[in-house]
Amino acid sequence: MEKSKGFISEFKEFIMRGNVIDMAVGVIIGGAFQVIVSSLVEDIFMPVIQMFTGKSALEDLSVKIGSAQIKYGNFLSAVVNFLLMALIIFIFIKVINSFRRKPEEVEEKTTKICEYCFEEIPIQAKRCPCCTSILVKEDEKQK
Repeated sequence: MEKSKGFISEFKEFIMRGNVIDMAVGVIIGGAFQVIVSSLVEDIFMPVIQMFTGKSALEDLSVKIGSAQIKYGNFLSAVVNFLLMALIIFIFIKVINSFRRKPEEVEEKTTKICEYCFEEIPIQAKRCPCCTSILVKEDEKQK
């Protein structure tokens, strides 16, 4: 009986992990997106394609070569569905990431490059410790 309590507590720990819950949410949202994309393809894009092809659905497109019938419309339909799903998920993730982004903190420079020897030196330096050149401030160069 002691082992079953250990098993149940391990199972609870496994289920409550963040990545398992995130995965479950992702699967559910993915299923919802599939419905949206299917409707987008079937109700909006297919009628437009139908105007150009004269066929009632993209899946109906085929070509007969000898006794074989190649149904390239099924393949095209799968490609369109995939591309639209990827596009919608990409846009969705970009929107979510734009809400998540925090303004980047501006880092103050603490070093500069000596214009004579190209070594990195402290920003306040008036003379390069490497080549001993006297450094002119940017303000004084413009005068």
